Amino acid sequence: MRAASAGGRFRCYCPAGTTPTVIRMTSPTPQQLATSGSLDELYRQLAPIRMGAGWAKPTPSLWPEPKKTFKPAVWSYAQAKGALDAAGRLINTELAERRNLILQNAPDGYATSRTIVAAYQMIMPGEKARSHRHTPNALRLIVDAEPGAYTVVNGERLSMLPGDVVLTPNWCWHGHGNDSRACAYWLDVLDVPLVQLLEPMFFEPHPEEFEKEITVANSSPMHFPWAETQRRLAEARARANGAPAEISLGDPALDTMALSMIELQAGQQTAPRKVMSNAVFGVVQGSGTTASEGETLKWSRGDVIVVPAWHEHVHKSDGGAVLFRVTDEPVMRKLGFLREGAVAH
Repeated sequence: MRAASAGGRFRCYCPAGTTPTVIRMTSPTPQQLATSGSLDELYRQLAPIRMGAGWAKPTPSLWPEPKKTFKPAVWSYAQAKGALDAAGRLINTELAERRNLILQNAPDGYATSRTIVAAYQMIMPGEKARSHRHTPNALRLIVDAEPGAYTVVNGERLSMLPGDVVLTPNWCWHGHGNDSRACAYWLDVLDVPLVQLLEPMFFEPHPEEFEKEITVANSSPMHFPWAETQRRLAEARARANGAPAEISLGDPALDTMALSMIELQAGQQTAPRKVMSNAVFGVVQGSGTTASEGETLKWSRGDVIVVPAWHEHVHKSDGGAVLFRVTDEPVMRKLGFLREGAVAH
């Protein structure tokens, strides 16, 4: 038999087939608390009023450095694509709001990092995913798609081609469609874990199910076409003096997440970094490795890497690569928590 206190009651949990006994615990008076004859007596009287002795807590509430409960990890696009193809046969858009695969890296089986969740998503030819809006900020990096795949953001139809980045900020209507003859695959990145923690979670389906749309000529601030990104990376490469080129997308693109593209030429690696922010990387092209505190993660096109906060890391590519980086640095900076740590040499 075991016991637990809840809401002023003391409930005994008995073996199966028996009836538990509930003993109501009376709230102590100030005088009873003040005249407690021992610490054990005081602790017993604190229980029903939901107070705890801070000096007797079993584990500290403050510690000298982050605990780093999330670990660096990598997910295979090839595996995800196979699973999504199977889901295409088994789940249609009537049964699922979105056909996606969550990249799980948390003890509770949901988040990819403390503040960010990533997922692979697929939409089949001729399908439309219903429009909705929510308070979490979201974006997508297109991995494979043919002309005709699109996202509608607040009525604007934005094309989705490989390497494109499309934003759906807080409370923007958005839905997806695919008028091409091939399945479209992309990486979703959202700040849902942060919103769940702070609790301002709101979600609303579109009243007309599918939002009416107009086509825009790739000039929307919600859309970063790959062709434009390539042009900007080439300009940054010329100024990089042999270091990896990096450009930002937006300034920042979203209130809670900053986006950038990092180009590693053959044999290049990034400078070692240890920063108090969480980062998710999508591999736009090429292959390479990420070394992080004793772990070596191998990756190739379409794969996803997560480097949680306060983990030293270095990206390297023998043949050249482009990484798309999503980080919660805007949140950490606004709250005064963003800091760089010393790295090993």
